[in-house]
Amino acid sequence: MIAIWNNKIIAESNETVVVENNHYFPVNSINNKYFENSDMHSICPWKGEASYYSLIVDGKTNKDAAWFYPNPKEKAEQIKNHVAFWKGVKVVSD
Repeated sequence: MIAIWNNKIIAESNETVVVENNHYFPVNSINNKYFENSDMHSICPWKGEASYYSLIVDGKTNKDAAWFYPNPKEKAEQIKNHVAFWKGVKVVSD
């Protein structure tokens, strides 16, 4: 799977984990130069507290467009150290 935003590949992996129709990419498969930590957080009743990244590609920012669960609840343990996307990020088969 490939995640693309602003015509750049921001993540690529053959080992994504699909949860609720979202592909979660292993953290080692993201291109760190496009990611910036965000102060945004949200709560999922069964996954736990999510943290976010904003994407910065060629001078454009997509605020809070990636999320991850640093300490997921037990039922979501499979997405620990994984990142998912929204807000216009295209996730397609390679």
